[in-house]
Amino acid sequence: MFNQTKNRFSTAVRVIIIFGIISMMGDVVYETARSANSQYLNLLSISAAQVGLIFGIGEFLGYFLRLIAGVLSDKSGRHWIFMFLGYGMLLVVPLMGYTMKWNILIVLILMERIGKALRSPAKDTILSGVAENQVGVGFAFGLQEALDQIGAFIGPLIFTMVFYFTGKNGIAEYQLGYKTLFVPFVLLMLFLIYAYNRIKRENLIPAAVKKEFQSEHLKPIFWIYTAFTFFCTLGFVNFSTIGYHLKANHLMSDGNITLLYSAAMIVDAVTALFVGKAYDRLKIKTGMKTGGLLVLMAIPFITLLLPFLTLSNSTVLIVIGMIVFGVVIGVHETVMRSAIADITPFNKRGKGYGVFNTCYGLALLGGAALMGLLYDKSMIGSIIAFTCAVELIAILLYFKMNNTVKNSHQVRN
Repeated sequence: MFNQTKNRFSTAVRVIIIFGIISMMGDVVYETARSANSQYLNLLSISAAQVGLIFGIGEFLGYFLRLIAGVLSDKSGRHWIFMFLGYGMLLVVPLMGYTMKWNILIVLILMERIGKALRSPAKDTILSGVAENQVGVGFAFGLQEALDQIGAFIGPLIFTMVFYFTGKNGIAEYQLGYKTLFVPFVLLMLFLIYAYNRIKRENLIPAAVKKEFQSEHLKPIFWIYTAFTFFCTLGFVNFSTIGYHLKANHLMSDGNITLLYSAAMIVDAVTALFVGKAYDRLKIKTGMKTGGLLVLMAIPFITLLLPFLTLSNSTVLIVIGMIVFGVVIGVHETVMRSAIADITPFNKRGKGYGVFNTCYGLALLGGAALMGLLYDKSMIGSIIAFTCAVELIAILLYFKMNNTVKNSHQVRN
């Protein structure tokens, strides 16, 4: 019995690592493209306003459609179909290297975002199902986020290498960069097929888990948690505002700004590993499945620091702020996703991730838009006041969430 449990544990860890590699390859494909799309469209004489509209629509679709995809994957139970379809749509990225027609490029860019929306709830549902009874969801999402960010860091270097070795940065070079993304795309699909076969063969998501709580609805704790996440994220200073601030005030060179962002992504990766493990340990220490939510107490408080640090005129404070920025992102991507697995039954998890991601995306959109507007009017003080107000609401929601968790635990005991 011990050997069987040990084998399932080691198999689950291998599959989680494979999921991390899949995410990493996915990031290599689409983050590489996202780092070059604006410049490529500029070379094709597409205006900044049109580019902004394209990416705005893409981000909206990428988050809003996750709700629909999550509900459909739950109702159908065919999470793998959504994963294969969603990742398969990454094929449109290397295809961008074969056209200079702006209307086709727009369709391809939007299809990439739709693909991410289709796969995300299903992927998180399957990953949490493999992890929760084997290694812990915090560890699983932390490891995946760390590998994910490595892909986000490495991917954009592909275009850098193309430009360096060709000595040019024209349309032909951009097209070559896109075409090279066929390689990580093929590797991604091979790893995805392997993960599917391994999970099925090892029965890492038992049928009993799939059928659990078939008639159960999302609990009140889920909605409180989602509201908490929304307000935490609404007050988060987006890098679009930070980067604009650095550029507009000549606080750093363009190269140092992108380097600073890359460094924040490394902080994100490291944070994800440590916080994910801490999340699992707190669950064990408190004896509650939702005990890991205690980690989230720090998020509103450290988010409050961001406008004071990143929108200052001190390089030292800005660097410290970007370290904090990386920590916040790491916790967002690890604990906030892990918690969904612990407060939703398996058959409602796709819907749970869909709702969560939709609210998360709306908060990012609303916060970034408002902060950008306030910054244009030189109202940094108003940005700080806005952040303080929404994070205070998040703190109040945290205590309500914590009381709900304690009360439900006492009732069960």
